[in-house]
Amino acid sequence: MSKQPVTEDGIAYKKPKKSKKDRRNAALYLSPSLLGLLFFFIVPFFVIIFYAVVDNPINREFVFLDNFISIIQNSSFQQAVKNTITFSLVAVPLAVILSLVMAMLLEQNIPMRSQFRTFFLSPMMVPVASIVLIWQVLFDYHGVINEFIQKLNMAPIDWFKSDYSQIVVVVLFLWKNLGYNMILFMAALNAIPRDILEVATLESATEFQKFWYIKLRYLSSTILFVAILSLINSFKVFRELYLLAGDYPYKSLYMLQHFMNNTFHSLDYQKLSAAAILMAIVMCIVIGILFFVEDHFGKDVEEA
Repeated sequence: MSKQPVTEDGIAYKKPKKSKKDRRNAALYLSPSLLGLLFFFIVPFFVIIFYAVVDNPINREFVFLDNFISIIQNSSFQQAVKNTITFSLVAVPLAVILSLVMAMLLEQNIPMRSQFRTFFLSPMMVPVASIVLIWQVLFDYHGVINEFIQKLNMAPIDWFKSDYSQIVVVVLFLWKNLGYNMILFMAALNAIPRDILEVATLESATEFQKFWYIKLRYLSSTILFVAILSLINSFKVFRELYLLAGDYPYKSLYMLQHFMNNTFHSLDYQKLSAAAILMAIVMCIVIGILFFVEDHFGKDVEEA
């Protein structure tokens, strides 16, 4: 015999049944979102898988992994993967660490704290084209930095066509993304229970001990979110790179997005689809590792 749910006063009540009209209205309201999800996400997902395992959309001959093998052996793809991994391994950790350090500094009672906060947030309000223009003025061969270098009796550097090119883009990436990451960390730091920090202070804990054993535990979920967000933004740097250097930039600036964009222009959908699937698999693995690490460090906070 099934038990009827009761209220806090002990009075039994029956759960109201949804009528056909309610279910029909709910389906009607959800249908635009479901149709959008179907046509813009689910269907293209299966189309990409189809393109990746056939020789071309016209013959439609099943070739299984041939497109993946071909893309892995492609020298341009290898160069793009190498550059993208190098950029992400440098830019993403710097974006997380520097924004956390900045948030902890601005948490202290330092002078001009609000001005510093505004300064770091200002890049978020600047359009991409304006950012590119600023970087061209600074790092062009006849730009401001080379003018300064020449006054020091040093040879000018063609920043966008040299081994320093990726450093310039990393600085651009950090300048554009540190402010938003910093705000996220500041919000997370303010959410840490103050009584725990006060007890640690009474127990003569050092600032490093409070950071490592308390703050870092409570910040683990925010660090995960900022890392994933920075990783996604590192792939979006193609917009700036395209405006700075075009379709075929210097070899150290040739990213996966360049390869996929140029492949799309050549209408090689099989190669493009195989590259997109490989890229998605790697992204899922990296994000899975980040979730595992966050779960390990944040477990004791959740249990508390």
